[in-house]
Amino acid sequence: MRHKNGIKKLSKPTDQRIALLRSLVLSLFTYNKIKTTHKRAMEARRMAEKLITLSKENSLSSRRQALRMLPNEEIITQLFSQSSSRFKDKNSGYTRVIKLHFRKGDFTPVSLLEFVE
Repeated sequence: MRHKNGIKKLSKPTDQRIALLRSLVLSLFTYNKIKTTHKRAMEARRMAEKLITLSKENSLSSRRQALRMLPNEEIITQLFSQSSSRFKDKNSGYTRVIKLHFRKGDFTPVSLLEFVE
């Protein structure tokens, strides 16, 4: 059953949540790893894995879908050119989330989101 398998709201309105996830995924593709709260890392992971799966197809339709999810042409072009060699043997599990510590001020779990090589 698929009950409660929707998106996490992250205590933000829809437009802010989408902007937050786009910036997290953009940072992940730029720097290959990011450090953020655990719930944000899990949601950014979902979006990043969908983009990588789209980039493996390398068609015009998949490129347009990827640009709709992450509107940054430089990163999408880089993703589509590198995904064929970097992730060609894997079907899923392109990223991993490692729990690091708890943040001092509010005791929120902090995680590291990075690509699996």
